[in-house]
Amino acid sequence: VQLQASGGGLAQPGDSLRLSCEASTSTLDSYAIGWFRQAPGKEREEVACISSIDGNKYYAHSSKGRFTISADRTKGTVYLQMTRLTPEDTAIYYCAADGWANQDGETCLGRGVYTYWGQGTQVTVSS
Repeated sequence: VQLQASGGGLAQPGDSLRLSCEASTSTLDSYAIGWFRQAPGKEREEVACISSIDGNKYYAHSSKGRFTISADRTKGTVYLQMTRLTPEDTAIYYCAADGWANQDGETCLGRGVYTYWGQGTQVTVSS
């Protein structure tokens, strides 16, 4: 399973960014895809995930209402649309895949569950 995260960059507070996680159609058919982030000096934390079984989407408290996860299965790509960015969103964002993560929302958002990880894309929010 190969994952390629992209779309990060420099944004101002209040801006929007869309991250992409390129996988494959077979990966999206079999694995839940999660987005996680890690800020300097902090542990990696969950952001959002999407189930491959029923398409259910789950969000961490910090991203709910501002971020939207979606999947385009024809392109084998999962997106993370981020709006109303704040400096606290500054981090390296990773996408990850795992079949076990399809079980339920808690498992889907569990960073320890995921086997396959992309390389990460840097998001910096600063005025």
